[in-house]
Amino acid sequence: MPANDWTAVIIEDDADVRELIDIVLTQSGFTTVVAEDGPSGVEAVHAHNPLITTLDVNMPGMDGFAVAKRLREFSSTYLIFITSLGDEIDVVQGFEAGADDYLVKPFRPRELRARADSMLRRPRVRQDSPAGPEAGPSAAPAAPVAPVEETWAAKAARELKQHASPAPAPAPTPAPVPQPAPVPPAPVPPVQPLQPAPVPPAPVPPAPVPPVPQSAPVYEAAATSAPAVDGAWVRFKGLALNHETRMVTLGGGTVDLSRAEFDLLASLLSTGRRVRSKADLVLAMRGQQYVTSYFVNEADKRSVEANITNLRRKLGDDAATPRFVETVRGVGYRLAEG
Repeated sequence: MPANDWTAVIIEDDADVRELIDIVLTQSGFTTVVAEDGPSGVEAVHAHNPLITTLDVNMPGMDGFAVAKRLREFSSTYLIFITSLGDEIDVVQGFEAGADDYLVKPFRPRELRARADSMLRRPRVRQDSPAGPEAGPSAAPAAPVAPVEETWAAKAARELKQHASPAPAPAPTPAPVPQPAPVPPAPVPPVQPLQPAPVPPAPVPPAPVPPVPQSAPVYEAAATSAPAVDGAWVRFKGLALNHETRMVTLGGGTVDLSRAEFDLLASLLSTGRRVRSKADLVLAMRGQQYVTSYFVNEADKRSVEANITNLRRKLGDDAATPRFVETVRGVGYRLAEG
């Protein structure tokens, strides 16, 4: 069916977390569709072709990594993992399965809304879901179990409901303003004759520079090659990147990069030898321009490390003797010296 630009699918087996995500996305203007397990989530994405899909990892039957790979076979939905698994191997596996972002529980509702808004600022070619493949039978939902105490997700959802502000009333239509009567034009004063422009004084020749003594050594600055800009193309050491078509070539051959790998490479090429911190590169992947520690956590920085490792592998680069991306230990990354 055609893509719905304001539909979100929530795939989550925890009822409290599912309700919290539902409230956050609904307050952001989305129409939400919830699914309690992997197979029913795949069916929901097939049926509604959503703009955003949130996905848990630990679910009965089909885990989140398998669901993400299944969705990437037919859908270009923006995919956010929301899970309690925060180890580096889990984050890397999530991005390799097709995630656009990775959020670790417990999370702040405002952070989820900010990450969703950030993804929507990135250009992406949407495609309609094909009607052919079937997602398979949906597992029967498990009976809900009453929690012994209020979870963090239930508490956050309750606070959001209490502090939700009503939608503003539409502004009244202003009354028509009467137009003033036309004013006759004022008489034009006579044109004054042009005065000759003053002649500038003759330039004073610079004082002669004394010759350099033969005994004084003359030093020349070492030339370093920097990325060359040619229209939409940026070229560096046989590597070429096109911002408009998002194409990358190396030695004349095409290099297939993911969205995050392309954004990291484009950001490093734009700043050359200036060192970029991991937090700065996280925001470059999100399309943001300012650093705020509130929205950058350790899982985000590990995702930068994982994407840099994949980028080097695809470019045939070596971290020990870098040709394109150089590691600045304890700080971040920068473009290798020309």
